[in-house]
Order: sequence, then structure tokens, then C-alpha cells
Amino acid sequence: MSIYLNKDSKIIVQGITGGMGAKHTALMLDAGSNIVGGVNARKAGTTVTHTKDGAEVQLPVFGTVKEAMAETGADVSVVFVPPAFTKDACVEAIDAGIGLLVVITEGVPVQDTAEVWSYLQGKHTRMIGPNCPGIITPGESLAGITPHTIAGKGPVGLVSKSGTLTYQMMYELSDYGFSTAIGIGGDPVIGTTHIDALEAFENDPETKAIVMIGEIGGDAEERAAAYIKEHVTKPVVGYVAGFTAPEGKTMGHAGAIVSGSSGTAEAKKEALEAAGVKVGKTPSETAELMREILKSL
Repeated sequence: MSIYLNKDSKIIVQGITGGMGAKHTALMLDAGSNIVGGVNARKAGTTVTHTKDGAEVQLPVFGTVKEAMAETGADVSVVFVPPAFTKDACVEAIDAGIGLLVVITEGVPVQDTAEVWSYLQGKHTRMIGPNCPGIITPGESLAGITPHTIAGKGPVGLVSKSGTLTYQMMYELSDYGFSTAIGIGGDPVIGTTHIDALEAFENDPETKAIVMIGEIGGDAEERAAAYIKEHVTKPVVGYVAGFTAPEGKTMGHAGAIVSGSSGTAEAKKEALEAAGVKVGKTPSETAELMREILKSL
């Protein structure tokens, strides 16, 4: 089992002919992903050539997401388009009824993301991102940019605001492996939250324990802590990036700003620990806490 993505997922790439789209299409194919085509209105009717399992594959390029879905049965789209066009790409995919929309693009204007988020309400589509590494179910499928060689399949579910910390935690726990690892992105407005992923992991029989990585700014981790207390029965360990961040200074991720005591790493740590979550001060310490839990399961 897994959450949101598995070996049967049929993936299209919006922006498949661009530099980033082409590069990561190749890497997703290497990871075993079932990529069935791409979208670029200006190059509709052409094909792009890639290699999968040592054999050459021709992937069709369609003019619209709707057309791509009708022709291929695609149920996942990964978006590699420039920030200025990301909103339109998302709305097009949502209108077409795509099941999972993974938006990798960083630098998307917050107002655009907010409008897409509002447009999503009541629709069929789940969006992950923007500004995220996407989602990987090791050994089955990758929709995004996570290096698939870090870790294999296992009992740990991982949800993280940070891309690089997703990769580090997968490396730290590669001896156990992951059911699914999902990078939700660090922007102030995102499609899938910690709580969404926690709920999915709680309901996934193959996920035995969960690692949750947050960062300073906002109150997402505090809300996740309240949710864990009420609804999550599986063991959860946490890490909050930014213990050394200076107060009042905006850090790397757009959502990572601390105001007073609100949004600090310490406040988030306290909220999580009050909900029964063990919180590490470093990624390695967090991995060790998880390792202790897994040994006892």
C-alpha cells in the first residue's frame, strides 16, 4: 500500500519538452514511474524520446491535459512550467479532472496559489505543492524530483515541508525504507497539508510509523499536533527546522517567518511533544528516535 501514488498511477508531465521537464521525466522513468505522455500546446502532435528499462520509448505530447487524459487514461500530472504560467496549468488540470496534481515549480506568486487553492475546493483533484519535491512510493512510482535511489520500500511514512530534509531523512532511515515520502512544500499556501498526509498515513495499513518534518513560521505544525492528539494512533516523530533562526527575519522558505513567540521552532516542538510526538533537535537525532520506535514494533 501507499498514499496517493502507486505502480498503477499513469503520469503525464505538463512542460515535458522544457529543460526541467525533460530532465526529470527521464529520472522519473528511471524510478519506474508509468509516464504516459506530456502536455505542451505549442508542440501537440509530436513525441519525445526517452529510455525506460534499457528500451527507447516515444512519449506523445498533447495540446491539453483533457486530451492527454482521454488518450492515455492519465490520473496524475506533474507540473514543470515557469511560475508565470503555473496557475493556468493548474486550472487546466483541475478542469480536466486529474486525480493528483504535483506542482514542482518554485516562485509561484502566493496570490496565484491562493486562487488555485480556492478553485480546488469541492473539486476531484488533490494538489501537492507548489515549490515541492513531489511524492515517491519507493520501488513503484515517483511524481516529482526526489532522487529515487536514496531509500527503498519500508514501513515509514514521511511528510515534510522541506525538499532537502525529505532527502536527508530518507537517507538517514534507508535501512528501514518508506511506504511513501511526500514533500508538501514550504510556501504559505499549499495544496496538501501535514494533516492531509497524516490522515492518509493513519489509514494506510502498510505505514507503521510516521516522520513529520516542519519548519519555523505559520502554525501548520501546531495544527498538525492537535490533529495527531485527536486522530493518529500510530507513533509519530517530528523535526522542526529553524531552532537557530533569528526572530523576525524571513528565512529561505516563503512561509518561514517568526513573529514574537508564534511560529518558533521551540513553540512547535512543545506543541508536538504535548501531543505525544517525540521531537529531535537534528535530523539525525529524529531518525534515531524513529529507529528506536521501529525496533519496538
